[in-house]
Amino acid sequence: MRAPLLLLTPLLLLAGCVNDSASYVIDGSDHALTVAVSQNYFWSKQASVRLIAARLPDCQRQFDFGKAALDDLNIELFSTGEESFLLRSGDEMWQVETRGCSQLPEPSADVQAQPIGVFHLDEKKRLVFEPAEGAATAAQ
Repeated sequence: MRAPLLLLTPLLLLAGCVNDSASYVIDGSDHALTVAVSQNYFWSKQASVRLIAARLPDCQRQFDFGKAALDDLNIELFSTGEESFLLRSGDEMWQVETRGCSQLPEPSADVQAQPIGVFHLDEKKRLVFEPAEGAATAAQ
């Protein structure tokens, strides 16, 4: 009787982990920004954050944005021009473009950025994309 319980223990430890993704669809299903969040252990208060930029068939690339606190996970998404986007989480900022799926240098303070929406965890600990008020989006 103990053997089956011991086999289930690792699954129970992983049951509370966050491992989810959400997408902002730009121009149909072949052009999107997807944020993926992975919590390695249920007791960890941080999760790894990655961005997958895709404009198929021309490019698809994954960017590692390091760790973020789960208790207040908010990754804001802004447009900084045609196929250029800024993501912000707390004091961290990243700029990417989807023409060649590359990361750009951090923008200067005078960059014009239009809010698109925010990636965050909902009450069920699922990652969702919520469009900004008044922003024209095709979110999934």
